[in-house]
Amino acid sequence: MLEQGTIFEKAESEPLAARLRPQTLDEFYGQKHLLGEGKVLRRLIENDQVGSMIFWGPPGVGKTTLARIIANRTKAKFIDFSAVTSGIKEIKQVMEQAEKNRRFGEKTILFVDEIHRFNKAQQDAFLPFVEKGSIILIGATTENPSFEVNGALLSRCKVFVLQALKTEELTELLRRAIKDERGFGRQKVEIADELLQAIANFANGDARSALSTLEMAVLNGELNGDRTLVTQETIEQCTSKKSLLYDKSGEEHYNLISALHKSMRNSDPDAAIYWLARMLEAGEDPLYIARRVTRFASEDVGLADPRALEIAVAAYQACHFIGMPECTVHLAEAVVYMSMAPKSNALDVAYALAKKDALNMLAEPVPLVIRNAPTKLMKELDYGKGYQYAHDYEDKLTNMQCLPDSLAGKEYYFPTDEGIESRIKARLAEIKEWKKQH
Repeated sequence: MLEQGTIFEKAESEPLAARLRPQTLDEFYGQKHLLGEGKVLRRLIENDQVGSMIFWGPPGVGKTTLARIIANRTKAKFIDFSAVTSGIKEIKQVMEQAEKNRRFGEKTILFVDEIHRFNKAQQDAFLPFVEKGSIILIGATTENPSFEVNGALLSRCKVFVLQALKTEELTELLRRAIKDERGFGRQKVEIADELLQAIANFANGDARSALSTLEMAVLNGELNGDRTLVTQETIEQCTSKKSLLYDKSGEEHYNLISALHKSMRNSDPDAAIYWLARMLEAGEDPLYIARRVTRFASEDVGLADPRALEIAVAAYQACHFIGMPECTVHLAEAVVYMSMAPKSNALDVAYALAKKDALNMLAEPVPLVIRNAPTKLMKELDYGKGYQYAHDYEDKLTNMQCLPDSLAGKEYYFPTDEGIESRIKARLAEIKEWKKQH
């Protein structure tokens, strides 16, 4: 169904998130990379020069709110259109009206929420009108537009990527909700700042979720005369997070990730799964955990099991595609794999040793023999002279020196006997013996 003008309507009993919806860019939280002073999207909105665009980002980061701010500022006719309740018939009706407006010199901005829900035929119906300028299309989607919006339409739209709100931005938003008369400013609400931060952590970047949780906590707060007291117990009841809430930027954050890392290093899958659950159920960003597991795969497993890195990267991608709560099982798979994998820190040690020399030794030039020589002058200067192409030799080995003279013979990588790395160790020993003989 076509909804026109509905985005300006107010209701007495609106939820907190609706009452606090920003009306101007100055009230908007987050997206500084797009809406900070002088940034491109801010300039387009302030100058009423918006073109067809798509807002892509997770729920609760301001996609619809930005469209409403544009609606409040633009001189164009603004139409709010839902992909959930509209079909080809409604699209054609809007396009006919937009075409009439164009003939009279009036622009039409069409906002399509959840544009990814339109099928290809429905999206194609917009295309000719976007091409000839009858409408300026603004789409909002939580899905990757590369896959969900047809190529011809996407090529005519600028994609703006909206990011999950940071904990500090959500905390500031919650403080405003307590003080603003559109929020709880007319009530005397008492809530500790660390509890606002806990709610912000739990919301995981979603402003709507944060405000809804705060609203539930205040409604269930303890009445003390004309005051409403919100306690940690109230927050835990509203979020079903018993005593797990913690500051993702504080000490407990680092204690828990340390516990996970050391449990995997100690080959203890049960402990690793427990600390993983502690973090995820407290609202930790799964992508943060996935990044740390990826580091672990090379730092603590390395070439003892090269598949560890593949598993870790796959878990990160799964978390990115699916998100919470479904991605818990992917992270569980990764941390159990890391726990059970053979362990080697040889790569970490090798890089640390090489880094020390790279920083402290004289920065010698690259030996001429292994320099590239793409020009005649470089060849005349002996770049690449004497280079031995390993594939031309029977053993695929040469005695060519690749380190600078001051580091000749220096060793950094000392493979262990763990897992597959034992085979690498044997191979390296063969190579070193060959070079001694030649």
